[in-house]
Amino acid sequence: MSLEDFISRHHRLFILTGAGCSTPSGIPDYRDEQGNWKRSPPVTYQAFMGAQATRQRYWARSLVGWRRFGQARPNGAHQALAALEALGKTELLVTQNVDRLHQAAGSSRVVDLHGRLDLVRCLGCERRTPRGAFQAELAGRNPHWAALDADNAPDGDADLEAADFSSFTVPGCVACGGLLKPDVVFFGENVPRERVERAYEHLAQADAMLIIGSSLMVYSGYRFAQAAARQGLPIAAVNLGRTRADELLTIKLARPCAEALAFLL
Repeated sequence: MSLEDFISRHHRLFILTGAGCSTPSGIPDYRDEQGNWKRSPPVTYQAFMGAQATRQRYWARSLVGWRRFGQARPNGAHQALAALEALGKTELLVTQNVDRLHQAAGSSRVVDLHGRLDLVRCLGCERRTPRGAFQAELAGRNPHWAALDADNAPDGDADLEAADFSSFTVPGCVACGGLLKPDVVFFGENVPRERVERAYEHLAQADAMLIIGSSLMVYSGYRFAQAAARQGLPIAAVNLGRTRADELLTIKLARPCAEALAFLL
């Protein structure tokens, strides 16, 4: 069975996307084709909360990395999935990405499972600030850092390995002085329950699952493939490399996401 046949046969697709969907937009992924880390794992929630030095390192790298991340645009994979929704065949799209490129391409039935990097959240008063505005504040307080450049790393990070971050100034919340964190789910942090529950509610209404650009090595995404298999749903995957759910799949294509979905455009 081809992917085109799979999609044509089903009318309520539960779609899960991962980093491979956004790599053609210039956002690097975390893992190689075997599902192993390509680089040091990202900062954990516990480390970010536990030390000022970790927060300085995070926000300094983010200041440099956001310049490119914030300018990323949807590619053919995002556009194809938006076209699939326009055909009325999408039950729900759950993305593990934090780049909002599905919404930029026109998809609206989307759950940002791991949050969104274009917002900054105060852990004290829950105030949200647009990342662009916070970028300007970071740059104003750290002009030397704002002039630096470095290679892209996943999710708006930048490779500044040898830098001394001790001089970097991290502002607090303008409303309450509280600790600021990107409005995303870090490793070691739980996905908000309402997002998971919404996804499961839609999965129960789906007639198939489609995985695009995810190795499913993170349990927060893999659990939906497990649940789909328990429901007896057929599962198709497009991914350049192995996935944690390979034994659950009905069909699998080892092709770039945009290329595999091009027939939808």
